[in-house]
Amino acid sequence: MSATVNTLRFAINLGNAVLAKTLPDGQPGGITVEIASRIAAEMDATRQLITYPTAGKVVEDAQNDAWDIAFLAIDPKREEVLRFTQPYIAIQGTVLVKAESGWQSVEQMDKEGVVINVGKGAAYDLYLTRQLQHATLNRLSSSQAAIDTFLKGEGDMAAGIRQPLERATAENPGYRVLPDNFGQINQAICVARMNSKLHEKIANMLTQWQQDGSLQKIIDRELSEQ
Repeated sequence: MSATVNTLRFAINLGNAVLAKTLPDGQPGGITVEIASRIAAEMDATRQLITYPTAGKVVEDAQNDAWDIAFLAIDPKREEVLRFTQPYIAIQGTVLVKAESGWQSVEQMDKEGVVINVGKGAAYDLYLTRQLQHATLNRLSSSQAAIDTFLKGEGDMAAGIRQPLERATAENPGYRVLPDNFGQINQAICVARMNSKLHEKIANMLTQWQQDGSLQKIIDRELSEQ
């Protein structure tokens, strides 16, 4: 069923802990939820939040009329079904390794026999799928599952977004995050490919908020609370 004229359905990817989270009361919160609230207010619409466990699930629903606006990493494969705005934040992709391992740089990742845990369909999964020629990707159900599975002893490393990986090291002695990054993941707002009018409205809003600094204030405030 399509959204009514004054309701906007926002897909919130809880698989990206930097941008979205579950609050103590069970409701979603974080950067993307704050942006969703601003978009709804600007368009004089009711905000409806639809949570997803992974980015891959959001993309799968893009052609099912399950949501109107989403927040995902820009990727060429996704652009086949989605229309992205300009980026509003860039996130670092790196890897979690055992503290005693010899890994010193992400440049050492791509070797025969190396198994890298990733969240299936995540932006860094898509990126590494294109870039790696020798290492093997072990695709798990989510980014958190990729980390948890590595902590249980499966795989040589876990790839993901820097902040959740560093959080894992703080909670699990014996692990460390490599100091460099294999890529910068640009996060943007997106709509279904055919919805060019909504895309134009959101892109214009985003440009205004980036120019006046109000969007950066939201990002800085939310990141300071993590």
